[in-house]
Amino acid sequence: MAELNLSQTSLADGLLSAGCIKFGNFTLKSGLQSPIYIDLRQIISYPKLLEQIGAAYLPLLKDLKFDRVAGLPYAAIPIATAISLQGNYPMIYPRKEVKTYGTKAEIEGEYHAGETVVVIDDLATTGGSKFEAIEKLTGAGLIVQDVVVLVDRQSGAKESLGQAGFNLHAVLTITQLLNYWEETGRVEKDKIEEARKFLRQSN
Repeated sequence: MAELNLSQTSLADGLLSAGCIKFGNFTLKSGLQSPIYIDLRQIISYPKLLEQIGAAYLPLLKDLKFDRVAGLPYAAIPIATAISLQGNYPMIYPRKEVKTYGTKAEIEGEYHAGETVVVIDDLATTGGSKFEAIEKLTGAGLIVQDVVVLVDRQSGAKESLGQAGFNLHAVLTITQLLNYWEETGRVEKDKIEEARKFLRQSN
């Protein structure tokens, strides 16, 4: 697995100290008990970390062809905003609930049918939630080819999106993070092992 560069190690440390990735015993949405919990919604309380996260997406985005970034609600909207400010990319977002009044917009922000958008999200697990958002965007005449996330949990999202013709790009993978925290001793070895074991089983 590729070594982390300086900005990635600083990001890995920041995520850990902000409590965005926790080790312990957690019940997931699926009902499964997990020894690791990733909650990237915490980053909005850490402006410097949010700025750093926005900057970490830019090297991946510069190689892609697109007109706008589309942040997925809710966790990725602040991330997409940070990316938009630093990369000067126009931003839109598909709503989770469609407005029943006013413009009844499904997508907020200015866009034009035929434009290409890059989907920005915080985390990739199985890819399920991405398809729903992609459908809203393509339903409005937008073209989606790429999805960029901060952390790939490596639980099948890359494969399922790939089969549907979309490319998943990640700033960090869960494997890289666990390896780094183990090597630097920031997380106890047994907790890292438990997390690895759980991730292998849940794939």
